[in-house]
Amino acid sequence: MFESLSERLGSTLKNLRGQGRITEQNIKDALREVRMALLEADVALSVVNEFVEKVRDKAVGQEVLGSLTPGQAFIGVVQKELEHVMGDANEGLNLRAQPPVVILMAGLQGSGKTTTVAKLARLLKQQKKSVLVASADVYRPAAIDQLETLAKEVGVDFFPTSTAQAPVRIAHALLEAAKKQFVDVVILDTAGRLHIDEQMMSEIKQLHAVVKPTETLFVVDSMTGQDAANTARAFNDALPLTGVVLTKIDGDARGGAALSIRAITGKPIKFLGVGEKADALEPFYPDRIASRILGMGDILSLIEEVERTSDKKKAEKLAKKLQRGKGFNLEDFRDQLVQMRSMGGLTSLMEKMPGMGELPAHAKKDVDDSELVRMEAIINSMTPQERIFPKMIKGSRKKRIATGSGTQVQDVNKLLKQFDQMQRMMKRMNKKGAMKKMLRGMPGGGMPPGMPPM
Repeated sequence: MFESLSERLGSTLKNLRGQGRITEQNIKDALREVRMALLEADVALSVVNEFVEKVRDKAVGQEVLGSLTPGQAFIGVVQKELEHVMGDANEGLNLRAQPPVVILMAGLQGSGKTTTVAKLARLLKQQKKSVLVASADVYRPAAIDQLETLAKEVGVDFFPTSTAQAPVRIAHALLEAAKKQFVDVVILDTAGRLHIDEQMMSEIKQLHAVVKPTETLFVVDSMTGQDAANTARAFNDALPLTGVVLTKIDGDARGGAALSIRAITGKPIKFLGVGEKADALEPFYPDRIASRILGMGDILSLIEEVERTSDKKKAEKLAKKLQRGKGFNLEDFRDQLVQMRSMGGLTSLMEKMPGMGELPAHAKKDVDDSELVRMEAIINSMTPQERIFPKMIKGSRKKRIATGSGTQVQDVNKLLKQFDQMQRMMKRMNKKGAMKKMLRGMPGGGMPPGMPPM
């Protein structure tokens, strides 16, 4: 999401090397580049102007410590200001009200509102909350059906509604049912429109008055840039919003929404939608996003993702197997590929790793998450014996495996070469006693398969 912004900001800092102090003169060009980078990222002009002025005021005259370069000192100022623009700290959901706590979801059509309801319900269920979801979108029968399907998928209760009901009557019936069932949290999906109109605002105001929500979340597509912030402001004028959910940040978004919404609306971004799957919803941490924008990675989020998605039993089993002197085989390799895909693939991993912004452009271009799928398909086309004893895979077997996986013989050769490299690395680390400790924390260990060389 922030790749182009990261590249522009990173290049400006190189111009500050070799200086003893940050002065008006030596950051003049850097600030001009920062301004251009933010405008290209579709950040609102008013936010850009205020941001640049605050950075200038805080940076000019700042002494550069012996352990820092002017570039490092300047990036510290920029990072703090980025965090401040986006909200300083994470603001979670307020669930302290008397049950049932009501969460009202608002937003335009196509913003990912209904899928966000399911993702949020899943997140709350993991926190041991009983959740009831319902749709008041009586204009799109598919929206009601979609939410019912998603509710089953994430394992939460669905309150049935129909297009023949008035949204306000749905709201009354939903609250009554939630109280009878002693539900902890109710999430009400509302109708979206292609644009803001009077009818839409009137309806959602009525719903808000009936359900008296503790949280009113505005769901917005981050790919709309600063328009997302303007739409959020229009909703905030009509409703007392408590927070924003930014969706589709895994798409071709430039970051303008994340950097504009808080400043324009005064409302915190509470969650990020990072994909289509039910588990693709993350709390929004301004400090972590600022770190990613500035190319310093996001190790905390990466660790949390590993903890959330890793199969600890499999990791322990593999560690014990290697300690006993049994080799790392293609069955184990496939488990690591599956684990990598469950973490969002190589692209998602690289975004969170420090220093990846320094990779040359051709190396970034070589990263292809479809490679993980291709490699897994090749291994699946092997016999159990071939996976355990890969050295037996010769000419005719390679042709059979390539045909079965829909790939070429050279793809099979490439996989076997990568596997051999990983197997050698596993042996070396096992001799040093680092294997068991590593596998407890990381899926696969070392540089993931398919990662471009530094």
